[in-house]
Amino acid sequence: MDGAHSAGLQLQPFLTTSSSVSLSSSEGSFSYKENLIGALLAIFGHLVVSIALNLQKYCHIRLAGSKDPRAYFKTKTWWLGLLLLLLGELGVFASYAFAPLSLIVPLSAVSVIASAIIGIIFIKEKWKPKDFVRRYVLSFVGCGLAIVGTYLLVTFAPNSHEKMTGENIARHLVSWPFLLYMLVAIVLFCLLLYFYKEKNANSIIVILLLVALLGSMTVVTVKAVSGMLVLSIQGNLQLDYPIFYVMFVCMVATAVYQATFLSQASQIYDSSLIASVGYILSTTAAITAGAIFYLDFLGEEALHVCMFALGCLIAFLGVFLITRNRKKAIPFEPYISMDAMPGLELSVRGLC
Repeated sequence: MDGAHSAGLQLQPFLTTSSSVSLSSSEGSFSYKENLIGALLAIFGHLVVSIALNLQKYCHIRLAGSKDPRAYFKTKTWWLGLLLLLLGELGVFASYAFAPLSLIVPLSAVSVIASAIIGIIFIKEKWKPKDFVRRYVLSFVGCGLAIVGTYLLVTFAPNSHEKMTGENIARHLVSWPFLLYMLVAIVLFCLLLYFYKEKNANSIIVILLLVALLGSMTVVTVKAVSGMLVLSIQGNLQLDYPIFYVMFVCMVATAVYQATFLSQASQIYDSSLIASVGYILSTTAAITAGAIFYLDFLGEEALHVCMFALGCLIAFLGVFLITRNRKKAIPFEPYISMDAMPGLELSVRGLC
């Protein structure tokens, strides 16, 4: 009897260890599955939004000579584009609830890739071999690099992902790293705004840095709002927490001001330049904010972090090459061309 009892005591630590390892493995698998769901939702959303915006752009181009400025309201194509736009945005919004912010934000490169491919398919003009090499080879190379970068991002993205409960969000909101980040971001934003408004420093870097700082707050709040809504739908009600409404108001306010600055930038600079520079600055600021607020990279191996950073750099280079040789859109174009792709709306929304 004593022998059996002794054997049981000896076996107990092993069972406990085995159980904890199994539980840890299960949690890791669950995090990986959530990451996959979030990434697929984001990729699907960006693809659908890209198609939707190009459908609407195509509709506007065809009706450019119409006497009725709102003739596009009467076309099925424009309304189909609107429905697809809402569906795509819903997919991107939902993706933030399942995966770390650092994974979802860079995937907006998918929309730039999709726009480039759609543009190449609907090229309106006959090209000469010399012109093809000059204009489109870099775009193909850029698409390839962006796809490779996206693959690395998804593969080496952080796996840790906590539930977006009101308690967790409130705890992160008052943590000293995020408060320090907010202080630096507010001071930098005020300085940039002063030079932009008072000194007429309307450089594209200044304007898009303002957009990027606002965007970093937008994605932080979007993730909180999306996560709390998904938990509420699943039965764990989070809408009775005041932090939900604080985050919702901040999300709307920062998104509106982003749109204002982007509109001002589009009046001065070409949309392709805004697309590439905006994507790089906004993605960098958003990943930084996510890493500080949600502790995305806490406990991650150095190799994984380095490979994730490499994926970001490759995606940045790919987006730059895709947008580098675009010309300004020409009115009255009969077909959608790569020149007319709405790169501005597609690349800097991860903001969104």
